[in-house]
Amino acid sequence: MAKYITSQGVTGKEIRAIRQLLKMKQAEFGALVGVSNKTVERWERSEDPIEGPIAVLTYILRMYPDVDERLKEPESGYPLRLIYKKGGMICSIIDVDEIKRLVKVTNYRYDMTELPFGNRKDPTFEEYEEFLESRCFPRTRKWVDLELKKLGLPFYDPLMIIERTEGRMAEDDFSIEVIRT
Repeated sequence: MAKYITSQGVTGKEIRAIRQLLKMKQAEFGALVGVSNKTVERWERSEDPIEGPIAVLTYILRMYPDVDERLKEPESGYPLRLIYKKGGMICSIIDVDEIKRLVKVTNYRYDMTELPFGNRKDPTFEEYEEFLESRCFPRTRKWVDLELKKLGLPFYDPLMIIERTEGRMAEDDFSIEVIRT
């Protein structure tokens, strides 16, 4: 069994100190670590060591105090947002203005094979359209009209197909959530 250098327990004072280092209120810190504001309050008042995942997370936050910024969902300002996931993990958020033909990407993974445009953060609108089409059945597929009919679509439109299929493909574990604002 491997041994780790991370702490097995953390004090309330240490939790408060890391929260203050991150310049967060208790509710914000709770949102980051996935607990309620009341739990953060209870932890910070505790005289006893607090064990479990928060001990490891606190250690990591001390090592990488900018991690909270790297995990924040970006502001959009664009009318369309696509959340590209592998399993349940968000790989990228793609914000799109189809009228102005603008695309903005925020990547959350280091493995370029898990990103929709590799390491590019500023794909062209044409590259965005190619990406959408890559997450759909080919428009040249035999019986494409039957596939569209099954989906309740009048014509081939990659974004509409992705809204119906979540961009799922048989050969991988990626999906796309479409949000219109």
